[in-house]
Amino acid sequence: MLTKRINYLFRSTKGLVLVAIAMISLVTAIWGMLSGPMVEWGVRDVVVRLLGMKLVAAEREGRIIMLYHAIAMAVVAIEVYFITGLVPMKDHQRSIINGTMTAGYLMAMIFGLTFAYFGRNFVFHGLFLLGLSLVFFAGILLASALWPWKREYYVQDPQYAHTRKRVDLERVAFFTMAVATLGSAVLGAVTGSYWGNGHETFLAEDLIREPHKTALQLAIIGHLHIMLTLIAIALTLIVGRWLDFKGLLHKIAMPLMIFGTIVITLGTWSVVPFQDIAHKIINMGSGPVLLAALFLVIYGWRKITRQRLEALGIEKPSLLQRLGALLHDPLKFGALWQMVYMNFVVTAVGIFMAIKLDEIFRVWPAREERVALTGHWHILSGIIATIILLYYADLAGLKGKARQWFGWVVIVGSDLAFAAVSVFETKRLFVSESAQQPLVNWTMLVTDAGLASVLLVLGILMVWRLVDLFRRRGRWEEEFAQSAFIAEDPTPLKRTLEEE
Repeated sequence: MLTKRINYLFRSTKGLVLVAIAMISLVTAIWGMLSGPMVEWGVRDVVVRLLGMKLVAAEREGRIIMLYHAIAMAVVAIEVYFITGLVPMKDHQRSIINGTMTAGYLMAMIFGLTFAYFGRNFVFHGLFLLGLSLVFFAGILLASALWPWKREYYVQDPQYAHTRKRVDLERVAFFTMAVATLGSAVLGAVTGSYWGNGHETFLAEDLIREPHKTALQLAIIGHLHIMLTLIAIALTLIVGRWLDFKGLLHKIAMPLMIFGTIVITLGTWSVVPFQDIAHKIINMGSGPVLLAALFLVIYGWRKITRQRLEALGIEKPSLLQRLGALLHDPLKFGALWQMVYMNFVVTAVGIFMAIKLDEIFRVWPAREERVALTGHWHILSGIIATIILLYYADLAGLKGKARQWFGWVVIVGSDLAFAAVSVFETKRLFVSESAQQPLVNWTMLVTDAGLASVLLVLGILMVWRLVDLFRRRGRWEEEFAQSAFIAEDPTPLKRTLEEE
């Protein structure tokens, strides 16, 4: 039975995602004790002494970079598992990709954090780099498996976006994203190879007012921006597969997504040689990507509403009935709503900052601009995390009241927190520094409460899955039987292709 459980955890999509989310949750729970109010309450000192951490102040930036990479690799792994489970490919390709990715992110996370926080044993740093290399190699294997110009992957249903020769444009979008991610990873890796030889450790927000940046610094700034963007693009495509995105909007959205991904990637890379015009290129690519995501939201909300009304047998619904049908399933509604909500707390704020940078934000103390940028990136990361959780909850089979409670707590809790952070990061627009404390107190309280509620329901979900894993006839065994080890179908909406 132990072998069966290990096979479930490391050879099925649901098991692999469960392990990765559990690892991220564990890291978040422990390392979350080192910042924020935990410092003021003395919790950090207890955790540091209890675990034997070595926190040298001069090495803070390096530790944070290692922590970001450890979590990011696990998030990338989750998206890869989703893609290999949703997109048709050979079983042996799926197995090798998932296995390589799992070994890579676990090595990067375990040995990277050990090196950064528990002493400087450079053997661990070497193993961290080996883990990153395995993740990169898994990306190469994924790009190869996603190659869209194979006849067996041609589109059979004309409802899906395709070329005249029936090449699946959604698959082309996945392939484009994978190749762009590999190239963007190289942008960071090449820069990292110069550490101690012309390149020093830094956090991007610390250089915002440096008039002259080196090519290596610009490369790192471009690397962190494009990697987060590509993670968001990949997730958008995953949600589209989850909801079986098709029809006219799909045919319009996929070319926009492909074009936008290419332009954003090239624009970000051009930050190094053409810093003055890079953002104009990036903006040219952002528009099509955002428009493609909007088409997905429109399609998804229409489908959710229509299916619920048909289930209820309502032929001529009122406005309230349509709204109730749309909100009936918080997991599917929430994944799309978070994409819309992102435009209020990320896109709109970012555009406003760009337009008013010299007129308003550069007039503020540097610390205020730094806070705004840090909050901006963390909100986008948080929204990506909530969408992943909502999809996983559906994948895990949450139903009834548990589905409702989990979905709405994640949506409401996270959105309140993100709104509070948006107010906090732009607070100088509303209040002077001498009168800011009440606003700071309230925004921090709402932020902590919102994020705590999300972490609470996530913890409950993880405990439920852990308890189930130790049951003799648990849900995991049913999922494992359905998975056929590797070639599982995690959603009934997965597209099937017929051979000609």
